[in-house]
Amino acid sequence: MRTVRMLAAAALTAAALLGLAAPAALADSPTPSADPEDTRSTSGPTEAGTTFRTAARFLPGQQATAQAATGDYLYWVFPADVGGRPTVNATVTLPDAALRHGPAVWRVDVYDGLRRRQPCMYGTQSRAAAKETATVELACVLRPVRASADAWANDPLPGSYYVRLTVTSLPDDDLGQPFTARIGVSTVDKGGAYATDGSLAAPLVPGATTADQAEADADAGRPSAVEAAAPEDGWSSGWWSDRWLWTGAGGVLAALAGIGGYVLTRGTGRPPRVPPTA
Repeated sequence: MRTVRMLAAAALTAAALLGLAAPAALADSPTPSADPEDTRSTSGPTEAGTTFRTAARFLPGQQATAQAATGDYLYWVFPADVGGRPTVNATVTLPDAALRHGPAVWRVDVYDGLRRRQPCMYGTQSRAAAKETATVELACVLRPVRASADAWANDPLPGSYYVRLTVTSLPDDDLGQPFTARIGVSTVDKGGAYATDGSLAAPLVPGATTADQAEADADAGRPSAVEAAAPEDGWSSGWWSDRWLWTGAGGVLAALAGIGGYVLTRGTGRPPRVPPTA
């Protein structure tokens, strides 16, 4: 009987461990890539803004393109939600080498909805291009987006994120030459590893309406600024993450360990033998 119980406890423990492996594997899996033949999902805007207010909006998985003059500041904006770790990739196609007079340095920066510049965890955020270089590849891997943060912190929060592309150094004679830029964002779901207990009242979206205006927009059938800036599947509430699964599985393992310890230490269950009295 004891052996059967021990085997049952071992089986339950193995099942719990297998259950933990699934969320861990899913946590680092990237979001499904768009079908390359579906131009509706992969094609983004073909123009860029020149300020934060005129930034061109696109979604992760799409490719935004623009043609501009060297020296211009180009802006795009995309949504990032709780648990995601965005990676911004930029490709700059430079003018013909015969038209250029020297090397140039290109840079991509990312700002959150409060226009705070977000540091890159890794990636080539700035790169020098020699006179003969045809294209420049830039990348910025942001920190995972948290549901909430302290007021003094610079942690990424859910909302709109701005991408700014520009050249920071080049010969004066090369100003105004045409170039082509392509911007894309991919997101990896980091899940409960970076979960927090709190959540924002609303995502950080510039131009978000007040409660009265949001109600008026809803009555008129117009989307609010927060709704218009949302990802394809909408904003998450921020309260759920796979951390709940880890916590529940830990509780199950603790209970199984207690049961196993009891089974091993309780003895045969027979009453102690009392010697006969004289």
